[in-house]
Amino acid sequence: MEAVLDLPKTKAQAARPPVEKEPTVERVFLPDISWKTYQQLVENLMGKRAIRLTYDGEDLEIMVVSYKHDSYSFVLGEIVSTIGDWLELDFVGAGSTTFRAEKKQKGFEGDQSFYFKNGEIVRGKDEIDLTVDPPPELVVEVDITHGSLSKFPILAAIGVEEIWRFDGNEVIFYRLQNEDYKQVAESVCLPGVKNEIVTELLFAAEEMKRSEWLKLVHRLIEKKSDV
Repeated sequence: MEAVLDLPKTKAQAARPPVEKEPTVERVFLPDISWKTYQQLVENLMGKRAIRLTYDGEDLEIMVVSYKHDSYSFVLGEIVSTIGDWLELDFVGAGSTTFRAEKKQKGFEGDQSFYFKNGEIVRGKDEIDLTVDPPPELVVEVDITHGSLSKFPILAAIGVEEIWRFDGNEVIFYRLQNEDYKQVAESVCLPGVKNEIVTELLFAAEEMKRSEWLKLVHRLIEKKSDV
């Protein structure tokens, strides 16, 4: 079943001002941090969802997540889950789980992360161990701050296949190809779903009651899958 969604714009996207960038004080960049120190920080901050840690070699970035950031993250996760459910895809949501690869000296926490083809492997686990478990196939990144440390090389090294990145103006899809990410128009994890549709659904959620927004998503999927 192919579902290519098409959404009448709730706003003219060209007239919509981009989301105001959050101040740079939301992130702290620390060089020359050992893997052991990074591990200790992860353990000490476990459960504090307002904090994101990104580690690349000896460089560590600590990000304090704002309400604006988390609200966009939540809606993007809902878009993935709602469409995935309707398409009857088997998937497991891993939220902002910390993924660590000691051999590669890499670590990250996505705003949202999902397993699709490997959902059965991680379902029911208490922890994800990348020495034996696969990485998530889809990671959602809300990037409305000016960060010092790009996550893309880290996610590529760990093997994340697809990234949805919201930059404050639009959601852009990236697919891992030859150890680098290339921009694509359509999701592989959610076949038939295009980035501009996800962008419009994200902004529509700001204007509509949740119940009405969910009805809109379902109506659009049903309409296009019947074509």
